[in-house]
Amino acid sequence: MANRDGHRRFGNIRKRESGRYQIRYPGPDGRIRTGAETYERKSDAERALSLIEAQIIRGEWTDPDRGKVRLRDYAENWISQRPGLRPRTVDLYRWLLNKHVTPYLGAAQLGKLSTAMIRQWRADLLANGVSVSVAAKAYRLLRAVLMTAAEEDHIIPSNPCRIRGAGDEHPAERPVLTVAQVLDLADRVGRRPVGNVRKLKNGAYRLRFQRHGEMRSHPEIFTTRGEAERVLWKMGADGRADCTQDRRFRALVLLATFASLRWGEVSALRRGDLDLEAGTVRVRAAFVERSTGELVLGPPKSKAGRRVVGIPEGIIPALREHLATYVQDEPGALVFPGAKGGPLRRSGFNTRTRWVDVVKDMGMPGLHFHDLRHTGNMLAAESGAGLKDLMARMGHDNVRAAMIYQHAVRGADKVITDAINKQLQARDVADEMPAG
Repeated sequence: MANRDGHRRFGNIRKRESGRYQIRYPGPDGRIRTGAETYERKSDAERALSLIEAQIIRGEWTDPDRGKVRLRDYAENWISQRPGLRPRTVDLYRWLLNKHVTPYLGAAQLGKLSTAMIRQWRADLLANGVSVSVAAKAYRLLRAVLMTAAEEDHIIPSNPCRIRGAGDEHPAERPVLTVAQVLDLADRVGRRPVGNVRKLKNGAYRLRFQRHGEMRSHPEIFTTRGEAERVLWKMGADGRADCTQDRRFRALVLLATFASLRWGEVSALRRGDLDLEAGTVRVRAAFVERSTGELVLGPPKSKAGRRVVGIPEGIIPALREHLATYVQDEPGALVFPGAKGGPLRRSGFNTRTRWVDVVKDMGMPGLHFHDLRHTGNMLAAESGAGLKDLMARMGHDNVRAAMIYQHAVRGADKVITDAINKQLQARDVADEMPAG
């Protein structure tokens, strides 16, 4: 709108040599800005100024100069400035940014990003073989970064990440073990065949194994040590070779499962955290292994992770045996130490127990250690415990995860269905009864 003397109340418009119109206007700080676009008609330029004025009045205006910052720089600062992020989360965010975001969008200015660009970026990720799960993680990171740029820093007017379902993951349902399978697994992780592999002068390998207490030579000569070792373990599994039983990991499997502990929590336990008289384990810390290989001792994954969990009476004898055999007497001694007495790494555990081969021989290829916690959570949910009690035992500070276990309990839906059916049957009977 123009004043009576012909001058505009807000901003000004000038005609360029090209014949197009350019706008200039004062920002909230009084500094004059030049519009990023030019307009074919003066009326279009006037409407643009009116829109900018309204945005400034409502507090919705964003500085176009600030929108020139590149996504790469802003996202890197965003990660470094997030308070309270766990080290492993920082590593994940940086990996997602450098691997899947920066190569595609890193040079783009924040103010130039659009929903169409984000949609094409996601399509390119999937077309290049990135899994739906990883693409969803990258999208959620980008959405969070741009949400801060829009709502806190007011660099962009709105978040362009508006692709329905792009942040959703659909992981395969994880296996749940029976109690018998857990006990079998706990015994298998410590079972080792008796034998050795020796390299011959010609570079081949000879396998010797013990059978009924007597050492014997395998008739076959192997080209690699790994091949000979796999045969030895196979012979131990099917009873053709004697085995010894190292029980140092048996208690770890049992406790992680039936107390619903995460790997980082169970590997950080100290002798003083176990109260076998009361039948409880105190969770107060967790190890996190960073992408650099560094082990960091910190608080559990969530605030609710600090908790005291009841231990089933049936596994307490195994824990007593473990403490007496493998754990030093000091209250601060690690309950499950590594080979040299330090913290036990997951990779070391997998190697020493031959986890991959053990679960494959049990008919459960691909079983993860975390599936033990999943099994424990399912057993807890099957007990009929209330939501708050489940949350406390699992170490969750939100109800969503605990509700998933409640709803996923085997047979729970049948109970609900049967209850509804009983009401329907009662209603049918009432309808059939004669009036009066």
